[in-house]
Amino acid sequence: MSERKVLNKYYPPDFDPSKIPRRRGPKNSQQVVRLMAPFSMRCNTCGDYIYKGKKFNARKETVEGEDYYGIKIFRFYIKCTLCSSEITFKTDPKNTDYVAEHGAQRNFEPWRDEKAEEEDRLAKLEEEENNPMKALENRTTDSKREMDILDALQDIRAKNARIERVGQAQASDLLERLGMQEIEDEEDMRKRLEEEEDERLVREVFSKVPGPSGLGTSTLELPSNNASGPESAVDTPATSLPPSPPRSITIKRKADGMEPELSTLLAADSGKSAPPVSVKLTQPPAKKKKLGANLLGIKVVKKKKVSV
Repeated sequence: MSERKVLNKYYPPDFDPSKIPRRRGPKNSQQVVRLMAPFSMRCNTCGDYIYKGKKFNARKETVEGEDYYGIKIFRFYIKCTLCSSEITFKTDPKNTDYVAEHGAQRNFEPWRDEKAEEEDRLAKLEEEENNPMKALENRTTDSKREMDILDALQDIRAKNARIERVGQAQASDLLERLGMQEIEDEEDMRKRLEEEEDERLVREVFSKVPGPSGLGTSTLELPSNNASGPESAVDTPATSLPPSPPRSITIKRKADGMEPELSTLLAADSGKSAPPVSVKLTQPPAKKKKLGANLLGIKVVKKKKVSV
């Protein structure tokens, strides 16, 4: 039995390596590799985001007809994690990066735009050094662009100034309206306070108290401290309208007098200390309600006799 770990193999004398059958696979065969997403992308089918570093079981193949100075370019096939649609991207040896090819869109990366702008600027400078006419054309184009930018800036400034003037005018008008409104509010407040003060004074001077059942509405004048003689006597009750419930006595107070007791006023108003009044207070007779079928809302209809 031969050893397992040996460096030399035994070849018989009649061994011919050309007779060994060689396996020939397809020319552009695909290999299954395990990789991570080289950049963040968004699926065009379902809109799901695939972030950088997510692992996939991808298929790798060589791109035919494309290379960069003899360096092969490889294409990778992966599937979306949400909708399982196919996404392809390939290598970019020129920029040492990857390029999204089909099924997905690379997310925006600002540093990539800065690099592209820097490359364009360097290429433009190199071209101007080799071609003077191209440099003149570029300068003419740049000057024209600057003039257009200045014109647009001037238009924007004029528009802003016009808007500012209109805004100031509107602001002044608004302030004036607010001032007038405040003045009107102050006047309304002053009028309302005056009306309230008048109402309060009226309530202080005139008041009503319940009187006896047989009297109507009468007016009494209260005596003051300095009054004397017949002027300080209680006025006779005066009635101009038939009494109506509820009956009350209107008492008129003088501003400089002291308020007397209510019992004296009622006694004076009832006629105990005052001269008799010729006017008699009578109540209208109460109407009697008719009792019958109509009281319940029933309408009696008599039937007409039909002649035969």
